[in-house]
Amino acid sequence: MNAPARPNAITRRRKHELAVGAVLLAALALLPLLVQSTYYRGLIVLTLLYAGLSQGWNVLGGYCGQISLGHALYFGIGAYTSTTLFTRLGIPPGMGLFAGAALAALAALLVGWPCFRLSGHYYAIATLVVGLMALLLVNNWDFVNAAMGITIPFRRESWANLEFRIPALPFHYVMLVYAALAWIVAWVVEGSRWGFIWRAVKDDAIAARSLAVRVFPSKMAAAAISGAIVGAGGALYAQYVGFIDPDSALGLSLSVLIALPAVVGGVGTLWGPLLGAAVLIPAQQLSAAWLGNAGNGIDLMLYGALIVVLALVRPQGLISLFGAHSEVRGEPVGDA
Repeated sequence: MNAPARPNAITRRRKHELAVGAVLLAALALLPLLVQSTYYRGLIVLTLLYAGLSQGWNVLGGYCGQISLGHALYFGIGAYTSTTLFTRLGIPPGMGLFAGAALAALAALLVGWPCFRLSGHYYAIATLVVGLMALLLVNNWDFVNAAMGITIPFRRESWANLEFRIPALPFHYVMLVYAALAWIVAWVVEGSRWGFIWRAVKDDAIAARSLAVRVFPSKMAAAAISGAIVGAGGALYAQYVGFIDPDSALGLSLSVLIALPAVVGGVGTLWGPLLGAAVLIPAQQLSAAWLGNAGNGIDLMLYGALIVVLALVRPQGLISLFGAHSEVRGEPVGDA
């Protein structure tokens, strides 16, 4: 008797998520009016960027259960593609980021083709190795200026070029749109047939295959979406800072930093990446600003201690503080 009510409950919950998202979007759009400091505006920009990046990682690592340690590869492809098109061909970054996202999605498919035949920690190690190979390649690739990196010239203040004399305020809205679009993609995915399939694959790939779920194509689709989101973020980051090099765009630490907000906030949840980014990115940046000059890595120790404490106190993620479940369970895959 209670079964018919479940679809209505899911519909109400998803409408509620959209309403909360709209209110949060409006609040974040008004936030620069309350924050006048350029430094803190820049901090908000980075937080929004990593919220979008982690949401992209969450599509593959959270919903599909494929834990990747190489997402810096897609970030770097987006950054280098957009930057190279702009500096060599004059193509505006507003257009170049789409090319970067497309190439990052293609790279994710190329990585996934052999690596998805692995499982568990073998897959994670494979993505780590691929990322390190890309880092070594770019470090020695003269076409992209190798280890010296690329400085993006300031030509004129333009939204098409994403160049501004005082970038913190305009990029607040650029990154807000990016994070919002990444959230919308995750919202659509979560309630779609693909979302149900990915959660089934994550829980038990063998059981999902026995129910006629095409496991490999579903993983490839998740990888392409995830890579495209992260690649677009890389292009935006390059234009924001005005400089990229292999360490800043392809480093192993970047792959970890992309994944951490989702892990700390709540893997496989809609709000987890945003909540994790809102806690971790300010903590990282502020500890580095306040304690980084003290030496001895005190800022890194405190930041690491914070992550350990959060993992021990809330292993299901910070989203569990609000009584949210880590995943939507119980929906039939075949009827989605």
